[in-house]
Amino acid sequence: MAILHDSLPFKVWMDPRLTRLPGILPMDPEDWLRVDEAYAGQMAERARLIAGEPGAVTGALPGSEPAVAELAEAVEARLPGLGFAREGAAWRCPDGRLVADGGPVLARLGQLVQEDLCVMEAGPEGHHVLTAAVLCFPASWTLVEKLGRGLPGIHRPVSVYDEGLAARVQRLFDAVRVGQPLWRANVLDYVDPSLYQPRSEANRREKPEGPRGFIRSERQGLMRLPRTQAVIFSIHTYVVAREMLTAEEEAAFSARPR
Repeated sequence: MAILHDSLPFKVWMDPRLTRLPGILPMDPEDWLRVDEAYAGQMAERARLIAGEPGAVTGALPGSEPAVAELAEAVEARLPGLGFAREGAAWRCPDGRLVADGGPVLARLGQLVQEDLCVMEAGPEGHHVLTAAVLCFPASWTLVEKLGRGLPGIHRPVSVYDEGLAARVQRLFDAVRVGQPLWRANVLDYVDPSLYQPRSEANRREKPEGPRGFIRSERQGLMRLPRTQAVIFSIHTYVVAREMLTAEEEAAFSARPR
């Protein structure tokens, strides 16, 4: 059964601040992680994937352990304000599940929060490198293929990610400050509402014809960790049925630049 949201919290294609690449806005540090109406459904899917496909949805390079540990501290510091409660050596989640301490850190984080979490660390060639991640809801990419790559390699083969945009994105990663996170959003149309949609670079996704199918939008955050200086790229995925759009929203969506 499709795991859908009631609505989108933003309409990327109708907001000039978000349509102008890279479309970066300031983010309230208290709003880095979110729990929404799809929490229970999304977390059940995340638990299924982490149990059944651990090597596909989590990964880490040697040396990324300090950043991953600091990420875990940052996530757990936010949990009480999101409806989580400590019970012994475990967290009681908003959907009633207990997630115990211990075990692989990335897998544990992936069962606590809806966000996919990617650890980006400065690399020797001047680009931030994906050194670790929990990625349960990829939108047509795979962690296995991208782990260890710098920003240009991660975005291959995105057509709009030319040298100019690559330089601007790298400057953003260099400039993001501790305590001053940033966010942007994207929007895609999909035939299939499934959250787990891994695809290799050579495998293009099917696009729906006309006003049907589903809209998938990601709220992407950039937050710098104070000790390791790693940048955390977070992804909160929203999926709605395209038929939920108003006539005005549908007209603007159909006319958006591709």
